[in-house]
Amino acid sequence: MSEQETRRSADNALHELAELYGVASEYEDQQGTPRYITDDVLVRVLGDLGVSARDEKEVSRSLKTARQEKADEFCPPTILQILGEETRVELGRVDGPVTVRLVLEDGRDMSRSVRCVSSVLLVGADVPMGYHTLSVSDGAHGADSTLITAPRRIPLPQSVADHPRWGWMAQLYSVRSKDSWGIGDFCDLQQLLKDAASKSGADFMLINPIHASEPVPPLTPSPYFPDSRTFLNPIYIRPEAIPEFARLDSTDRARIADLLAKIAPTDANANVLDRDGCWDSKQKALRIIHDQVKLTPERAKEFKGFVQSGGEELEGFALWCLAYSWWGAPTQDEGSWFRRESPSSPSIQDLKQEHPDDFGFCLWLQWVADQQLSAAQRTSKAVGMAVGLMEDMAVGVNPLGADVWSHPSRYASGATVGAPPDAFNQQGQNWMQPPLDPNELRKSGYRAYRQLVHGMFAHCGAIRIDHALGLFRLWWIPNGSPASQGTYVYYDHDAMLSILAIEATRVQGMVIGEDLGVVPRFASKALADRGVLGTIIEWFEQADGEFVDPARYRTYALAAVTTHDLPPTAGYLEYEHVRLREDLGLLVTSPEEFERSARQEHAAMIRFLVSHGWLSPRVAGDEEGHLQEIVEAMHRAIVHSPCLLRVAALVDGVGEKRSQNQPGTVDEYPNWRVPLADGDGKVVYADQVFDLPRIQSLAAVMRGED
Repeated sequence: MSEQETRRSADNALHELAELYGVASEYEDQQGTPRYITDDVLVRVLGDLGVSARDEKEVSRSLKTARQEKADEFCPPTILQILGEETRVELGRVDGPVTVRLVLEDGRDMSRSVRCVSSVLLVGADVPMGYHTLSVSDGAHGADSTLITAPRRIPLPQSVADHPRWGWMAQLYSVRSKDSWGIGDFCDLQQLLKDAASKSGADFMLINPIHASEPVPPLTPSPYFPDSRTFLNPIYIRPEAIPEFARLDSTDRARIADLLAKIAPTDANANVLDRDGCWDSKQKALRIIHDQVKLTPERAKEFKGFVQSGGEELEGFALWCLAYSWWGAPTQDEGSWFRRESPSSPSIQDLKQEHPDDFGFCLWLQWVADQQLSAAQRTSKAVGMAVGLMEDMAVGVNPLGADVWSHPSRYASGATVGAPPDAFNQQGQNWMQPPLDPNELRKSGYRAYRQLVHGMFAHCGAIRIDHALGLFRLWWIPNGSPASQGTYVYYDHDAMLSILAIEATRVQGMVIGEDLGVVPRFASKALADRGVLGTIIEWFEQADGEFVDPARYRTYALAAVTTHDLPPTAGYLEYEHVRLREDLGLLVTSPEEFERSARQEHAAMIRFLVSHGWLSPRVAGDEEGHLQEIVEAMHRAIVHSPCLLRVAALVDGVGEKRSQNQPGTVDEYPNWRVPLADGDGKVVYADQVFDLPRIQSLAAVMRGED
């Protein structure tokens, strides 16, 4: 069936139903070509939203229900207000005098700031920033709504407004010291932040997502496929940095030393990381510290406060870890505990009562991880970084993870998210993660997203949102379908941008959105209007076969030469991506055609650099042996852009050529398991990286000194 044959008229009932639920029946691809969604895909995605549309009768019935629900809504469950501006809220049918109560998030009553005129609520301009509860009743109807009062835009920190800032990006797990337990950790991060500031003059460091993973091996390598985005991955804890470690007796210290000795040799392995071996040894060491040393009264009070502030979210996560540890890895099978149990089920509560130390250990790990990560951000500010730590927010979570188990109603279980086909991923992408249900988000006042953003800003100065288009729409792929057979489902971006504005403003932080790929103009404009920086990758800035002058880059953006989904720049210049994609069978064109395109792109890059004076004609005519000069010239280009933030990758600084990740693969390539090494394959340690002449040379370029 052709695209034209599957297209329906605007008044088609199925398309009307899809529009009511934010399901796209068509979209424009990367080249601006209209793409039309088949009815079969629309029906399946509507079904994933809980809307029956398998035949004309179901479509008619669902349309009637949707219209009725809209008509019956007395007050919207989520109300957005711009700070300092009066807001009008249209009520549904009003059958009597309206009473209103507004309770601020700090418990204060501010009902005086809301009045009802006819069937319109007027929320006063004096309501402070935050998440408040608005209760409305006319005697016959009643509703409790979440009022989100946010700044119109995220204010730019003065340090960045004064002049553009630059920093490094690193895959934290890959950058180890000789004291690491086989993987880069929070103490290595402290060292990196300190040295990046004092030895290279950097003002921030962007790291991979550090969201929580499985509680026991085997661990999922990808930091972009977490089990919870709300909590931290304790694999990054340094046992020796925990205060209680100093109070261990000699016997327990010896036991931990033996565990470290078992895994320490892997720190010198430049080929592949052993996450499972690291966590196996480290978890045992952490358990010794937890079990053998009683907290001092002061530390016990801190821990108790942490657990209380974590509330039911932290308890749900710890219960998932407990069940996973005792009952095994969850599955989607009907008999699996993941499908059978919930945080409140008697069996789970019995498990908690039977193993209180194990449950407490899960809570304690999150506390320790939070403390060590917070210490890293304090270090960055103490050494003078303008921004400090920049954390990366993954798009979604593992469908068998803690977030989905604790709150299944928040997710659509019959679909996964990904991306439609584009020039860089010609088969499309399926990230195998369940999408958040936009209707549930609205009904809950976006509680899940509020908790996520607040938790991340608790210990960083900026957040990078991977695939920021997800704030606006996500590519939903029905289970069992190829990535190309999906459609976009729209979200209320104003609500999520308002939450980002509140949380960033509270800590004088920044938000950077990865707005790459197929991004509609309205999305880029909305991000900029709310003070969210976009992302510019030099390799992607092309028009008609030539590279765009960096002077034309957006000011409100983070500019980089490369990204974690491409090989390091030296590898890209030597066609590592061509060889890798051909070897892994990821091409939809012939290998010869893809290589020809890559060589044309390479030649265009060299012309671009020479024409602007960033690369000498001599080097351009004799590239062999001059990779470093070309890499630095590419960074020199982004330094000449107006972008407020510029970032260089540690892999580019040390001369690494291997990819960290190849999209479209899982085990076919050692994704997210490549240690930091130089161009000769020699391990580069965290406490040595910023002393390397090559790093210093690239830092000088980023500072604009050459």
